[in-house]
Amino acid sequence: MDTDCDFSPLKLELKERLQGLIGKMAKTSAGLDLETRCLLHDFEEITDELHLIQSLAAAFYLKCYLSSYTSKYTEISFAVRHLAERRHGALIAVERKQPLDRVITPGIPVDAALTPHLLESIFVPGSPLHDGAVLIRGDQIVSASNVLPLSRLVTDQKLGTRHRAAIGLSEITDALVIVVSEETGRSSFCIGGKIYAFSALP
Repeated sequence: MDTDCDFSPLKLELKERLQGLIGKMAKTSAGLDLETRCLLHDFEEITDELHLIQSLAAAFYLKCYLSSYTSKYTEISFAVRHLAERRHGALIAVERKQPLDRVITPGIPVDAALTPHLLESIFVPGSPLHDGAVLIRGDQIVSASNVLPLSRLVTDQKLGTRHRAAIGLSEITDALVIVVSEETGRSSFCIGGKIYAFSALP
């Protein structure tokens, strides 16, 4: 995965947060010896911190991979978070260096400035555009209902069509493809033929 980003600040922050989390987990583990102490609040804090660490890393990586190609990476992240919360399935292909026109089956032209509201509205269940992928080029939503090539390498039956399409496009281009599962609400992004789960920052 090519990026010119300096990972040092992220690594430092994540290391500090992980060390703090390790301390919290050790304290919680020691608390198991106290029969009268309820640890549910501690477990909740640990879970929240893990989600925050994942969100920080995801936001950083998305910025690294997208900032040279769109200034709207924050808007994309917000929209993905809202789609995931509502369990609205989504497939978003962000064009980077390689043009995508020749490898996708074109859908419906949109040609509008990218905003979180517009991006979310496309994937509302029942919307005439919600099936297929949105194509983003620069700061524009170029089109919706595009059909992406399915991965020929992925054999995991647990992955649905959206996920196989996201991986498929990333196998043959340098695009970054975001997918939201309507079944679980989990969001992932694909790049270089690999899929990474993430949580967008609130």
